Amino acid sequence: MKKILLIEDNTDVRENTSEILRLAQYEVITAVNGKEGVELAQSGKPDIIICDIMMPVLDGHGVLHMLSKHEETASIPFIFLTAKAERSDFRKGMEMGADDYLTKPFDDVELLNAIESRLKKNEILRKEFTKNIVGYNDFINEAKGFDSLKELTVLHEKKLIKKKEDIYSEGSFPKGIYFISKGKVKTYQSNEQGKELITELYKEGEFFGYLSLLQNETYANSAAALEDSEIYLIPKEDFFTLMYKNTEVSKKFIEMLSNDLRENEKQLVKLAYNSVRKRVAEALVRLSDKYKKEKDEKFSMNLSREDLANMVGTATETVIRTLSDFKEEKYIEVSGSSITLLNYERLAAMKN
Repeated sequence: MKKILLIEDNTDVRENTSEILRLAQYEVITAVNGKEGVELAQSGKPDIIICDIMMPVLDGHGVLHMLSKHEETASIPFIFLTAKAERSDFRKGMEMGADDYLTKPFDDVELLNAIESRLKKNEILRKEFTKNIVGYNDFINEAKGFDSLKELTVLHEKKLIKKKEDIYSEGSFPKGIYFISKGKVKTYQSNEQGKELITELYKEGEFFGYLSLLQNETYANSAAALEDSEIYLIPKEDFFTLMYKNTEVSKKFIEMLSNDLRENEKQLVKLAYNSVRKRVAEALVRLSDKYKKEKDEKFSMNLSREDLANMVGTATETVIRTLSDFKEEKYIEVSGSSITLLNYERLAAMKN
């Protein structure tokens, strides 16, 4: 049974509205003013809030403002009730984030339709945005049924990217964000002499290219496939619609951005202070942590020595010599371009 919080200072309106909602099989909790309503919203976790605007102690706009500041209440659907029909009052409420607006007097059908519509939309928009292109398609397809999201278009551009082929280039402007359906991807930066430094690694089920899109600027790096890969481009219009309409999506990408920044800071420190031998060991450990599958007893990957050198920040010849040392020390096994880790623990614990 869905729970509704009704915040209304007028006794007759509050009791009549509560009766209608209970007859419609909703659980109803009521508050006589805005302050009490905020407290009940935080403790009672309602599925939707219906709130009068003109109230003593704390008015409806104040209630919405306070609830929007807290993560646990910010995404609860919010419907205003008011006897005022002025355009400015309507716009103020909607600009603050209200989901709907009912002008008194309203009939029971109008009230119930508004509640049902908002609950249904919220149920879809709160679905977890999984790192799965099918999940993205499901979200878009369901969301397209709502009037407020009819502008969405599904423009998935699936690309088959060959190994070493660029996906986007430094200095170009983002068209959207990228999702890896299959394969492995690197991002890298090049200096004036054309020397590359790999800045990040991505795998199946991950997004990349979103930082420049969020900052509305050209790419600060380039992206290329480490192996034959299947990549989807999610157009920026669809991406921003998801970001603005779904707090779970926003939180997810903020978390991903934070993780990326922390990881990049760690890599810069390592490049500055660690020996080449330790950096090669750390690069191999990083590759294993990123790409090893649970079913595999040992991590093995086809990787060009040039790419490994670009991860480490040194010359290809230096990486080749270090790998040869590691092979003699039984840390790794080398067969052509394939590198297999034989002693992950020793590599991870290698001293500077």
